[in-house]
Amino acid sequence: MELLETSIEYLKGVGPKRAELLKKELRIFKYKHLLSHFPFRYVDRSKYYTTKEINGEHSQVQLRGKLGKIEMAGKGHKQRLVAEFIDSEGSIDLVWFKGARFIKPTLKPNIEYVVFGKPNFFNNRFNIAHPEISIYEAENEQFSSKLQPIYSTTEKLSGFGLSSRGIEKLLRNLIPEIMGILPETLSTSIVESNHLISSKQALKEIHFPSGPELLQKALVRLKFEELFFLQLQILRTQLTHKSNVKGFIFDNIGTHFNNFYKNNLPFELTGAQKRVLKEIRKDFGSGVQMNRLLQGDVGSGKTIVSLMCALMAIDNGFQAALMAPTEILARQHFASLSEMLQGTKVRVGVLTGSSKTAERREVLTDTVQGELDILVGTHALLEDRVQFKNIGLAIIDEQHRFGVKQRVEISEKGQNVNVLVMTATPIPRSLALTAYGDMDISTLTEKPKGRKPIKTYVLSQDKIGDVLNSINRAIKNNALVYWVCPLIEESENSDLIAVNERFDYLKNHFKNYNISLVHGKQNQIDRENSMNNFKEGKSKILVATTVIEVGVDIPDATIIVIECAERFGLAQIHQLRGRVGRSDKESSCILLYKTQLTPISYSR
Repeated sequence: MELLETSIEYLKGVGPKRAELLKKELRIFKYKHLLSHFPFRYVDRSKYYTTKEINGEHSQVQLRGKLGKIEMAGKGHKQRLVAEFIDSEGSIDLVWFKGARFIKPTLKPNIEYVVFGKPNFFNNRFNIAHPEISIYEAENEQFSSKLQPIYSTTEKLSGFGLSSRGIEKLLRNLIPEIMGILPETLSTSIVESNHLISSKQALKEIHFPSGPELLQKALVRLKFEELFFLQLQILRTQLTHKSNVKGFIFDNIGTHFNNFYKNNLPFELTGAQKRVLKEIRKDFGSGVQMNRLLQGDVGSGKTIVSLMCALMAIDNGFQAALMAPTEILARQHFASLSEMLQGTKVRVGVLTGSSKTAERREVLTDTVQGELDILVGTHALLEDRVQFKNIGLAIIDEQHRFGVKQRVEISEKGQNVNVLVMTATPIPRSLALTAYGDMDISTLTEKPKGRKPIKTYVLSQDKIGDVLNSINRAIKNNALVYWVCPLIEESENSDLIAVNERFDYLKNHFKNYNISLVHGKQNQIDRENSMNNFKEGKSKILVATTVIEVGVDIPDATIIVIECAERFGLAQIHQLRGRVGRSDKESSCILLYKTQLTPISYSR
C-alpha cells in the first residue's frame, strides 16, 4: 500500500512539470489519486469508418488517414483552421474555431492520423469541428472490441496540457505497477453474497473495460463500496454522537399531554403516528440529545406529532420552539396550534420578521421569562435577542428550506436541546443517510382515515376554457379553488403567467364570486385578509404564487390549478398538490403546461 502513497512525479511519463499540472488542475498528488481519477464516459473505438460512409445519421465516427492541405481561413473573429483529411475513399474537412494558431503547428501532412468526432454538413460537404486527433500508432489497435476511456483533462484551448489520451497513457503505466499490491477492501462474505467482482478487477475494468458487461460490473462494485463505507462512517458518527452528547430526559408524560390526548385530539392517531411517537419517546428517555428527521407525505399528520412532542417537553418543565420557512406557514402553525390547544393551559406565541414592535417586545419578554410554552416563528427565532428561559425541544418544519447552520443555531438557544426536523419532500433512504447522516429517521407511511387519493390531470394551456367550466361547476357545489402562477408581474423577458394578470382575468370571468390574491410582496395585513377570506369561504378562488407551497391547510379547498407546471420541479409540484386532499372530499390537481412537454416533464 505504500506504493499508492508515492508522489505522482515519480510515475513513468510524468516528471516535475507534468506533476505540477496534475496537482494544480486535477488535484492528483499521489499514485492513489490518479488511480481514482475515473473516466466520465467511454467511446467505442473498435470500428473505423471511411469518409464515403459518413452520413447525417452518425453521431460520432472514427477515421484513419492522412492530412492534405492545412490552412487558415476567414478573418477576424471568424478565422478558423481547416485541414483536409484524406483516406482511401475520399476526403473531409477538419475545422478548429478556437485555439487554431496553437493547433496548426502540431499538424503535419503525410502522417497517418486517427480522427474521432461528430460529422456536420455544411456547404454541401461534411466536416468535423474540433475533432479528437492523434498520430496512428500500433497501440491504437488495443481499442479493437474495447471501449476507450475519456477523462477530465488539464488540456486548454491553447493545446497545452495533458489530453485524455495523455492521462490514459499514464494510467497504462500505473496499473501494471500497482496491480500486484492492491488489497481486497470488502470481506469475502460481502463480496460473494452481493455477487461483486474483486476490487482489483473493478479498478482495472473501470479504466480499461474488456467490454460493456464487465464495465457494468465494475461500476456496481465501486458504487457499492463507496456507499458501504459512507454508511459505516455515518454509523460511526451516530455512535460517537450518542456516546458524547447528553440530552434532557423527558420521562414524565403528564397533565398537558394526557389532557390533550383525551380531550383535544382532533382525530384518531394512525398506526404510523403512534409508532413514530414511540420512537421519539424512546429518544426522550435515553439521556442522549435527540436528532431525528420526521418525513411523511403532505397531510400525513406531522404537525400533530410535533405538537405532542412539544407537550412532552412542557410536561417536563421545558419550552419548545417551532420554526417554519415562511411567514404564512408560521402564522398558520400558530393559528392551528392555538385552536387545538383551546381549553388547555399551554401558552403559544408567534414571532416573524413583520411582527410589530410592541408585539415583538411582549413575545421576547414572555419567552425569556418562561411565560410562553411554545414559540412559533420564522428565521426571526434565530436572532440573538430571542432568548428562552428553558428550551428543551426545537422543531423545524420543512427542513429542506433550511440549512444545517440554521438547525444548529436554533438548537444552540439552550444546552443539549432535542431537535426534531420535518419534511414532506420524499427523500430516498440513501440520500437521507447522506444529507442527514447525524440523524435518526422516522417515516409516516399513512394518512388519517377518510383521506381520498388526489386525482391529477395534465392539460395543455389551450384547454383553459374547459378548466374554467369545471371550476364553475365545482364552486356551485361549495368547492374552494387554488390557482397557482409562477410570477408576480408580467415580464417582457418571460412568457410565464403573472399572478396579477391571472387575478384580473379570473375576476372578469367569475364576476359572481369573490377572488383573493396572495403573493410574497404583499404586506402582512393584506396577505392575512386574503387567506382568511378564502379559508372562511368568503372568496372562492385564491390566486397565488408558490408562497402557498408549504403547510397551508384549508380542508374545504379541493381543487388546485398549477399553470406552467412544466417549469416547476418535482418537489414543488408534490408540495403544491398537497394543498388539496386534506379532508374526506374528492380532490383534484390540474397541471397546465404551456410549451410542448418532453417525456421527462410529463413523467414529472
